[in-house]
Order: sequence, then C-alpha cells, then structure tokens
Amino acid sequence: MSPQIVCLTQLSLGYVPWLLCFGFYIWPRLRRMDHFDAQRAIAALHSFRFFALAFLIPGIVGPDLPEGFAAFAAYANFATGLLAMLALLSARARSLFWIFVVAFNLVGVGDIALDFFHAVKFNLPAAAGQLGAMYAFVILYVPLQAITHVAAFYLLARSSAGAVRPLAGDAAIS
Repeated sequence: MSPQIVCLTQLSLGYVPWLLCFGFYIWPRLRRMDHFDAQRAIAALHSFRFFALAFLIPGIVGPDLPEGFAAFAAYANFATGLLAMLALLSARARSLFWIFVVAFNLVGVGDIALDFFHAVKFNLPAAAGQLGAMYAFVILYVPLQAITHVAAFYLLARSSAGAVRPLAGDAAIS
C-alpha cells in the first residue's frame, strides 16, 4: 500500500474505535450527567488542544509539511484549547461558562472543518510523512475532538430545549 492510501485509511478508521468507545462507555455517562458537568468533561478533553502548537516545531514535523496546513492547525487548535480552559476556569460564573462552551465548540468545529479543507487543498496524505510525531495527533486525537464536538452541540441543544419548555409552560398558564 502506498503511504497516501495508508494515511487515508488510518484517517478514516480513526473514527471507528472512538465511535465504539464513545458509544459504549463515554456517551451513556455523559447523557446521564448534569449538562453543566458533561460540558465540563468535554471542555477538559479539549483543553489539551494546545498540544497542536507542535505542528510549528521543526524536528517534530518535517520541513516540507505544508505551512498553510501546519500554521492554521496549530493556532486554531491552540485557540480552541484556550477557550476550553477559559470555560473550565469560569465554571463558577455560569453565564460566562456557557459562552466559553459555545465559543470553544464553534471554534473547534471550524478548526476541524478547515483542517480537512486544507488537508485536501495541500494533498496532506501525499505528505503524511512530514507530519512526523504529529501523525498520531491527527489519527488518534482529531476523531475524538470531532465526536465530542457533536456530543457537546447535542447536549447544548437538549439543555436549551429543556430550558424553553418551562418557559412555554409558563406562557400557556398566563
């Protein structure tokens, strides 16, 4: 198999074990948790995205890693991680916490979508060897990021719907 096919196969299959693990072990617990606690758990996971700054370190990545991919992936992940940390730090100020939760999820989803766009634009699978040590980040951590963003948005929508129902009931009473 060519390195490009191996990379594309691993990128695709990276989602399978995480979806299975998430579906069997993580999602049932998150779904039962208080929405605030579930979002804190997701934020804690995303707070490690500062690690993507390693895309900028020569020796960790190869010299021919497309700059248009590396710089954006590094800084967008870093921004997502900082917003997730701010969510965790603002947990006592609930309204601020929820703003940061929405922010880190929006920035994080945008990061992943644009990273995929850049990966296609710069034919990243053909240069997969240039990812160096960050290859593991792309194959192992990015699928979990994407899955937990979907879960976070689902929980946000579910908690918003739950908050609207009592208000609708109050309106019906008056």
